[in-house]
Amino acid sequence: MRSVSIFAVFVLVVLITAILAPETFVSAPWVFMVRENHTNILWAVLAINVMLLPAIFIIRPPKETKPKKIRAEAIRPQAELPGTARCEAEIVAFLGVLQEKGRLVDFLMEEIAPFEDAQVGAAARVIHEGCRAALQEHFSIVPLREEKEGSRVVVPAGFLPDTHQLLGKITGEAPFTGTLVHRGWKTNHVKLPRTLKDQGGRLPAIAPAQVELK
Repeated sequence: MRSVSIFAVFVLVVLITAILAPETFVSAPWVFMVRENHTNILWAVLAINVMLLPAIFIIRPPKETKPKKIRAEAIRPQAELPGTARCEAEIVAFLGVLQEKGRLVDFLMEEIAPFEDAQVGAAARVIHEGCRAALQEHFSIVPLREEKEGSRVVVPAGFLPDTHQLLGKITGEAPFTGTLVHRGWKTNHVKLPRTLKDQGGRLPAIAPAQVELK
């Protein structure tokens, strides 16, 4: 629409120029006719100009509404916490140690109901010995409380929830006095077995399948 308006104005300017200086645009026979009637022609062109110019300026194209640029951010997959995969792999590796030393996974995954208590007890001794050695190798485990079980102890104010579990009827606020039922356990250091650097995105096997060749 804007180009049409510009073209119309250009045509009007050319017509007015042709009337005022006809020799520039038309041949000699027409020059005489234009000069003889230039007043009438000029008024006619001016009348057309008066009618068209308001229309040109009034009829304007609607403003182009530029589409709003939506700032879209690429959806990024949530990044795994640093070290999470490595920690999971080390936990599986330690479970493999318990399997290797004490056959713990074999024992826990076995349905022991058909076996006699004596058979389960005999197997438990072997499992206990191997798993205890594995714990002592990879953890420094000591009791949380030094008092003997059954003695009266005081739970101080501000105790950490993971260090004491209150049993029975709980009233009032700490410090609490009660009977020590279990001393609890803690570890001062952890030394989990290291895993291979690249497992191809999978967790390591707890224990390999054993195949005897003959």
